[in-house]
This record gives sequence, C-alpha cells and structure tokens, in this order.
Amino acid sequence: MSEEHKFNFSEEEEQRITNEMNKEKAVEEKKDAVKKDAQGLFASIKLFLTELLDFRDDTDRDATITAIKHDIPFKGATAWILVCSIFVASIGLNADSTAVVIGAMLISPLMGPILGVGMSIAINDIDTLKKSLINLATMIVLSLLTAFLFFWLFPLSTETSELLGRTRPDIRDVLIAFFGGLALIIARTKKGTIASVIFGVAIATALMPPLCTAGYGLAIGNWNFFGGAMYLFTINTIFIALATFLVLKVLRFPMLKYANSAKRKRISRVAMAVAVIVMIPAIWTFLTVLNESKIDMAYKSFLKDEITENRSLWLYNEDLDMDSRTINLYFNGEVSDEIVTSWQNAKNKSAALNEFKLVINANKTRSVDRMAQSLDRAYADLDRKDNVIEGLQKQIEELQSNISNLNKVIESKNTNENAVSFSELSRDAKIKFNDLEYFGYAKMLESKDFINIDTVTVANVRWKVQLADSLVFMKERDLQTWLKNELKVDTVFIKRN
Repeated sequence: MSEEHKFNFSEEEEQRITNEMNKEKAVEEKKDAVKKDAQGLFASIKLFLTELLDFRDDTDRDATITAIKHDIPFKGATAWILVCSIFVASIGLNADSTAVVIGAMLISPLMGPILGVGMSIAINDIDTLKKSLINLATMIVLSLLTAFLFFWLFPLSTETSELLGRTRPDIRDVLIAFFGGLALIIARTKKGTIASVIFGVAIATALMPPLCTAGYGLAIGNWNFFGGAMYLFTINTIFIALATFLVLKVLRFPMLKYANSAKRKRISRVAMAVAVIVMIPAIWTFLTVLNESKIDMAYKSFLKDEITENRSLWLYNEDLDMDSRTINLYFNGEVSDEIVTSWQNAKNKSAALNEFKLVINANKTRSVDRMAQSLDRAYADLDRKDNVIEGLQKQIEELQSNISNLNKVIESKNTNENAVSFSELSRDAKIKFNDLEYFGYAKMLESKDFINIDTVTVANVRWKVQLADSLVFMKERDLQTWLKNELKVDTVFIKRN
C-alpha cells in the first residue's frame, strides 16, 4: 500500500471532525461572552452600590463645621431650653409616660457639645474642644441639679418602668448610640440638613432620661441608680463623639492650620492623645457591655431550660449578681441533691456562666406533702371564717331591721296620723337629689307681729362642696317644690347647713 493511502480519511470523517472543532470553538466563544457579561454585571452592581452609598460628593464641609460650632455655646435661651426639657423628661419618668419622655428628647440641646467634641478631635481644633467640654460639663451639672430638685419636691411612690429602663445599659444601648451618632453626623454633613434624622437620633440615643434618672438617684440617695444612669449617659456621649470623629476622618475634613509649626505639632499630639483616650474607654465599654449581655442571655436560657421547665419545683425568686459572680435561686420547698448536681453540670457547660457560683436557697423542712397539708389547713380555716362572717352578716341584717322598726315606732309617737315618715322622706330625698349630704326637717312656730302665731315647715340641708352656687340654687328650688307636694303644705323654707 502506498504512503498516500495509509492515512486516507473518508469525507464523512473529515466533516465530523470539522463540526466538532467548530462546536468547541463556539462553546469557547460563549464562555468568553458569559465571562464578559458577568464582569459587566459585577461592574454595574459595583457602580450602582458606589453611587448609592457614597456620600462624600454631597458633603458641605464649611457649613458642617459652622453649624456644629454654632450649637456648642450654652447660655441664655439654650440654658432655659435645657432646664425645661429636664423638667418635661422628669415629669414623663414620674408619670411613666413614654410620649412625654420622647417630647423632652426632641427639645434637648445636649447634642451640640457632644458633636463639638468629636469634630474638634477630628480636625485638631483644640479651642473648640475646650469650649465643647466646658459646655458639656455645664449642661450635665445643670441637668442633674434640675432633676434633683424636681424629684426632691415630687418624690416617686414607686419606680416606674421608664425610670428603671435607664439604670442598667446593655449592648443594645452601645449600638444605638454608635449608629445613632453615625446617622446624626452624616445628616449634619449633607448639604441641606435632614431635620427629621436629627430628631430621630435625639429620640433614639435618649440623652435626657439617663440624666433625669441620675438626678432621681441623687434625690433618694440611691447610688446604684445614679451610677447606672450616668454609665448609660457616658456610653451615649462617647459613642456619638466617636461616630462623629470617624465620619469626619472618612470625609477627610481639613485639619485646622496654625501659623506656628511647633504649635501645630503640639496640638496635633494633644488631639491624637484625646482621641486615644476616648477610644480606650469606648472599646472597654463595648467589650464589658457585650460580655454582660452574653451572660444575661445565657442566664435567661439556663432558667428557661433547666429551672422553669421543672413543674414540681416552686421558684419564687431569682437573682444574678454580676459583682459577686453568683446565681441565687430561691425555692419554696425541698430541692434534691440530684437536681442541684444536674443544674451545676448544665451551668458549667455554658462558657458565659462557668465562673458563676450557683447558690440554692430551699426550705428543706417543708416537703411537698407538708405544704399540701398546710394548704388544706389554710382552706379549712378560711371555710370556718366564712361561716363566722356569714353569721355576723345575718345578725347585722337583723339589727338593721330592728332599728328601722324602732325608728318607725318613734316617728309614729311623735307625729300625727297624716304626717309623712321621716325615714321614707329622707330616703326619697337622697334618691331624688343625689348631691345631698345632710337632710332634716321640722315644724317651727313663728310670729311676725308678736301676736299671731303661724306654723311653718323648715328643711335643713347640706350639699356637696364641689357644687357651684348656681346649681345649688336650682336644686334647692326643685327640693322646695318636691317637699310641698310630699308634705302637703303651702310653704317650705330651705335652710342651708
């Protein structure tokens, strides 16, 4: 066989190979097209998100700095607005009214110096930082003094939920303060300030109620209330200032320039030191509150899964003491050692509760059977008391009936046959004139010329104090007409007692 015929393919085979090559080429072209489309889609999404979330082009730096500096001073009208807002917030906490507390938040001028602190650190403006800190301290002292005076003059009978909610901050308060501060400073930097956002942040961060609660703690001498409320206020202040600092740094607000290079460096170091000082307690506060929130969640889960699910035990009180790292559970009845051991094991499995000590306070001398017996004795005593009360009620009804009969006998002896029974007349008068508090009537002899003697009917009455004089006159006129008809006389004099 010759060489040219050794690799001789048929036309069908050549066509098949060509078609496969064309298919592979078409698949590769489609893959490239899909890749290009995907890259274009990702680029479009990235561009859309950038245009949606980028707020740098809509920033008015000069107007923002001017507006924040304008809100820092605290004197005159601003001081009176603060005093009024403290009074309103204190009244709302006293009355447990959420709406009133929100109203106090809206008129509070506390935001100005806090934003001033964050801005001055961000742009190295040491003079503005001094003014902000001085004005903020003045506002805090005036707020505490005002709240102290209010709660000293108008003490609470019981602590309200609005008040107690400001004594123990948790991780949610930290997040609210930080993201609220972000929203506030972003709204401040926008061209044309968004007033509704500022109002919303004033409500969310709630700077006024903690100060009022701290004033209440001072008024009653409760340092736990004072410390917890001031802790919450400090959290809000630090994280609002921190959010302001971060946003202005992201927006690259211009640093304040000084002619003296040595002074510029010194102020820059001071501003950096203040920023670090603010950051350290902010981080410490966040981690502390986050840890306490984890412990609280683990504790509630432990109670639900291990304690309250056991229907045979009567848990009447519980306490989680963060300071002494102790869980105190109080039971009415006996708790077996096996159950306590299972609770200890369940507590130790929780990383958040592992270091806490579980203390069971149970009354071992009172078993379930003894408690049931005591309950039966209590029911028997109640039944006997009910029988005694029922007998006394019957005796009271009999005495009331005897007194009524004696009154009728006395009236019959002192009046003629045509006279109206006084008991019936007084009862009907009270029914018809409900505002009467006292009623009496009698026949009285009178003489106008000291010769002729007439008999007149006199009614002696006393009305409720809150009735107006005009209404009293109308009721006395109606009473006079009614008595004439009842007593069958022409004249009745009404004498007010």
